[in-house]
Amino acid sequence: MAPAPLPAPDFSVAPAFVWHVGPDRLEPVARVNRVGLGLLVGIDRARDTLLENTRRFAAGFGANNALLWGSRGMGKSSLVKAIHAEVEAEQPALKLVELQREDLPSVGRLLGHLRGAPYRFLLFCDDLSFSHDDQHYKSLKAVLDGGIEGRPENVVLYATSNRRHLMPRDMIENERSSAINPSEAVEEKVSLSDRFGLWLGFHPCTQDDYLAMIGRYCEAYGVTVDPEVLRAEAIEWQATRGSRSGRVAWQFFTDLAGRHGVRLEGAS
Repeated sequence: MAPAPLPAPDFSVAPAFVWHVGPDRLEPVARVNRVGLGLLVGIDRARDTLLENTRRFAAGFGANNALLWGSRGMGKSSLVKAIHAEVEAEQPALKLVELQREDLPSVGRLLGHLRGAPYRFLLFCDDLSFSHDDQHYKSLKAVLDGGIEGRPENVVLYATSNRRHLMPRDMIENERSSAINPSEAVEEKVSLSDRFGLWLGFHPCTQDDYLAMIGRYCEAYGVTVDPEVLRAEAIEWQATRGSRSGRVAWQFFTDLAGRHGVRLEGAS
């Protein structure tokens, strides 16, 4: 009465895949939405560390799971996708597989598909965080610890989060203050982030970094603007947004390129 098992996915058809459930399937992504690694400014240390870790992994050597945490819009997910493109050009057997946070309970089935495949997989979970009564974090341990089978040697997890410990700070403090045994109240959830071998922090960018990002975009896409006009417009843009980040820099440049009749196809 049960449906026939799904055929093994053909990982040769695309560089990246998205995992879906109901039914379980890996959807190929022929063209990943990303920017080039050279366009990411102000995150040099995180870029170099993650790039080296990814190159080692793609070559079959030991590599760590990585948690990219910190300020919104500072290029955490963009860095993961850009580094995959950079290393995949050198090692075509490196595949990117995106896993949605709400699908974490199915991660064991996903790992079953990846475990025996003759490829290396960057398992990517974007915007990862957990609320007070969220039990999805238990499923994540299947990737980080692997149970008795262990994590597949051809899989490494890269996750991004705005929170260093994957849960709100006020929740940590509230549980510690109200629990009979404060040290055990949040240890299980907080220790989850400790299972990532690499912690890469992304901090709010300075105005100089913000302007340098826009300058790099202008150079890459051939947009020529008087430097003083560009600076004034860029600062006014971030002031009206009330924030300054890589995302805001890209949004300003998108508007600027549109006003100058420059198309942004081929952003990767």
